Amino acid sequence: MFHDYFRFIRRSWPLLLFGMISVFWGNFGQSFFISWYGASFQETLHLSATEYGSAYSTATLASGLLLMWMGAGVDRFPLRWFVTFCAAGLFAATLILSQISTLTGLIVCLFMLRFFGQGLLPHTAITTMAREFSVHRGKAVSVASIGVPVGEILLPSFALMIIAAFGWQKSWLVIGLSIPLIYLPTTLWLLRQSRQEKYRESIPTNARKTSPSPKTQGSRRTLLKDLRFWLTLPAILAAPFIVTGIFVHQAFILPEMGWTPALFARCFVVYGMAHWLASMYVGALVDRFSGVQLFKFCPVPMLMGLTACALAPGPHVAYVLMLLLGASIGSASPIINSLWAEVYGTKHLGAIRALVSSLAVLSTAASPILFGILIDRGISGQGLFLLLSWYLLGAVLLSLFSFSAKQILTGSTTPH
Repeated sequence: MFHDYFRFIRRSWPLLLFGMISVFWGNFGQSFFISWYGASFQETLHLSATEYGSAYSTATLASGLLLMWMGAGVDRFPLRWFVTFCAAGLFAATLILSQISTLTGLIVCLFMLRFFGQGLLPHTAITTMAREFSVHRGKAVSVASIGVPVGEILLPSFALMIIAAFGWQKSWLVIGLSIPLIYLPTTLWLLRQSRQEKYRESIPTNARKTSPSPKTQGSRRTLLKDLRFWLTLPAILAAPFIVTGIFVHQAFILPEMGWTPALFARCFVVYGMAHWLASMYVGALVDRFSGVQLFKFCPVPMLMGLTACALAPGPHVAYVLMLLLGASIGSASPIINSLWAEVYGTKHLGAIRALVSSLAVLSTAASPILFGILIDRGISGQGLFLLLSWYLLGAVLLSLFSFSAKQILTGSTTPH
């Protein structure tokens, strides 16, 4: 497997590196990075936890809704122009954030960070990987996705360092300057390099066909009319919905399950490693089989982890949960992004991914509220995990009646 990755990266490194660093810079709009500034936002602007949480949710919801429309731009505009637009938006967000003094300004800045950082940059990178590669699509998505775990490992320490050196507001200037000085010139150069024939994907003559022919290219309208999509949607949204709810309400879950904050922090190392290794391994499997064939297995590790927590509390179960959550989430990216290309083609892939990404963002906004209602009504920690297990089991069963690998390989992708 690693030999295949090495040969693939050695040939197509410019476009792969473009994808990885675009996903990495998008981390500046991810919750795990912004959370290091939460206390500073509240202290500087004299916000309560409720006011800050409401501002963050409002910005996230607006970002998800706009992404549904703007994300299709990657299908219509030259890639270098669209990347420049995304970078300019993220740069503007950092500059404005370094000067904010009102709650309204914070909401606008959070929206821009979430939209350009969490939303458009990784969306553009992953869409490009899925569109430009066919035989090695799974590996390409996995390589680009490495930008997330690398950011999770490096950026928290980086945030603490620059906040200590410059203060929280001026630290955003440092982040912002990295965009025109490092990110944008590097990505534009990589995109120019990737157009050379020697760096294009090498396709063996006996390669398996995994994408529909041009005559069966599907649009976002095709997706929404396709019953198979709606059967898969609960399983697709399960990971962002469940993981966000667990992380946001960990103050309730940890004591209920007998876990300490220090223990849970150590579990994140297990989570990150499982995320990375699963993504790389499953990316190679997608190229050998297909996203359609593997999709039904994607939520299974998460289901096992939730079931373990429902059956027995205790410190050891925390490691099991985070290991299996990381495995499911790491495998989801290459599988699901390859699935859309295999079923609906690549012509409207940006619009399709934008719609699905928007629904995922909306699910992350809904789960803290729904979890909170259950907690306020007295559900126990094990009871919560049991309920989530039943939801995920139902989602897996529905997905069994969705996409057929036989249909994809024969080019029959007509919705039914």
